Amino acid sequence: MSYNLLKGKKGIIFGALDERSIAWRTALRCHEEGAEIVLSNAPVAMRMGEINKLAAIVNAPVIACDVSSNEDVSNLISKTMEHFGGGVDFILHSIGMSINVRKGKHYTEIDYGFNAKSLDISAMSLHRVLATAMKMDAINEWGSVVALSYIAAQRVFPDYNEMADAKALLESVSRSFGYHYAVKKHVRVNTISQSPVRTTAGSGVKGFDGFMDYAEKMSPLGNASSDDCANYCVMMFSDLTRMVTMQNLFHDGGFSFTGVTEAVINATAPSAP
Repeated sequence: MSYNLLKGKKGIIFGALDERSIAWRTALRCHEEGAEIVLSNAPVAMRMGEINKLAAIVNAPVIACDVSSNEDVSNLISKTMEHFGGGVDFILHSIGMSINVRKGKHYTEIDYGFNAKSLDISAMSLHRVLATAMKMDAINEWGSVVALSYIAAQRVFPDYNEMADAKALLESVSRSFGYHYAVKKHVRVNTISQSPVRTTAGSGVKGFDGFMDYAEKMSPLGNASSDDCANYCVMMFSDLTRMVTMQNLFHDGGFSFTGVTEAVINATAPSAP
């Protein structure tokens, strides 16, 4: 059902790879709610994924962007402003990459060169996008920026590896840059800490099925789906949340504030003799 919450708004959505991507589902919902969008992803991800299929559905141009490159980010924002004839009202940062995870390196033995690249792409890319947008005056007054995070930024999930550090840095950038952009132009910047979702990227984490099952048992409402997250993003992009900024917003079915559930107790209790 559409409520026209984003009618007349324009935005950039980073990170749509395939139909399982949160960014993909969010692009569909933004389109349904009346928004015009530009899609972007890294060149290698564009070759691996199906972003052109999504572009046809939502009638959006696709602009390649390596978010670790200042030049690429500037080019993306410049071309987006040319396409729209002005600034944007929202941006979704759905970007994450860990070379150490791909290489199977344990957290205690990470390669620091790989780590620097992971932090740059997964977290500092948000700073780069925001700094470039501010310099080019690319986000309209009362615009909204959302970056996707995970509770491993606050709690230990051993197999989440260096991505936990990346998410913690991402949330810090959101708060710090959110202050400056709010003062300068009432632009709000938030992160959404989402339930684990079986996306292409998420499934690459060791023990991911265990993550999913445990979170489902620990969440009073169950895990939030990609479509649920897309709905939440739409709300954050809309004018209904104009005074929300610099927040890390848990969207996880209650997982983040639950100590234990009967389901977990029952699953771990010793069997009767």
